[in-house]
Amino acid sequence: MPTSVTYSATLDVRRETVQFLSALLHAERRRRGTRRGRRALGCFAQAVLILRWFCDGTRIRQLAADHRIGRTTAYRYLHEGIDALAVHAPDLHQALNAAQQAGLTHLNLDGIVIATDRVAAPGPNGADLWWSGKHKHHGGNIQVLSAPDGRPLWVSDVRPGREHDITCARRHGAVTALAAVRDHLPALADLGYEGAADTIHVPIKKKAGQRKLSDDQHTYNKLLRGLRGVGERANALLTVTFKALRRVSLDPWRIGRITQAALVLLYRDNDWTPSASHNVIFGY
Repeated sequence: MPTSVTYSATLDVRRETVQFLSALLHAERRRRGTRRGRRALGCFAQAVLILRWFCDGTRIRQLAADHRIGRTTAYRYLHEGIDALAVHAPDLHQALNAAQQAGLTHLNLDGIVIATDRVAAPGPNGADLWWSGKHKHHGGNIQVLSAPDGRPLWVSDVRPGREHDITCARRHGAVTALAAVRDHLPALADLGYEGAADTIHVPIKKKAGQRKLSDDQHTYNKLLRGLRGVGERANALLTVTFKALRRVSLDPWRIGRITQAALVLLYRDNDWTPSASHNVIFGY
């Protein structure tokens, strides 16, 4: 008797998204000079493999078995797709220019620690490099810049989970870039960015010896929370849409490229075209 069960499944993405990724993979094969018939999978089948990993978090072992290829080949195909997508993600300055052209009222900056199950790695002063004390698990810190409605506009490269949000934002140049546009495109954030309060709008804390906040300060904090609450949808959109972002088992230094690839897929699959500049950035 057979020891396995076969079943049918549907990939919950638009066919246009698969075709878009397939076209990127075809262009990459042409760039590499790959000869016809030298690959185990065609571009469309490779795109399906990659999207199954992103959307459903399907294990590489299962993907390799379903497509009748080796695990090493499946890993190589996956990394090819990640890089082909990530190169189309906007950099910080492109995202800020697009936001200004779209006439956005403000931006939201927030960090997310994407879990990884990789083994511990030594960091400065003997600390665990990827351990996040705040979240109590290993992970990589990604900075996310979003529009007022919570659509993510830019995601950073990865920094080790031990680093705080403000440290990561500074390393990626986000604080400096936001300072240059703060007069007409203010940025909102939580107290994790308190060190950049002269550039980014953060909640007001009680000062030493202050019994309570004034009514004006309370009102300011409530208004800020109300605006930021919608913007925090950005992180949820990424992690809910793509199960692969809930826990990454690949090299943690790849988390940034994976998240950037997911951002491109998010825009493509939802057919979001918020401005002409975004059309250029995301390859529409």
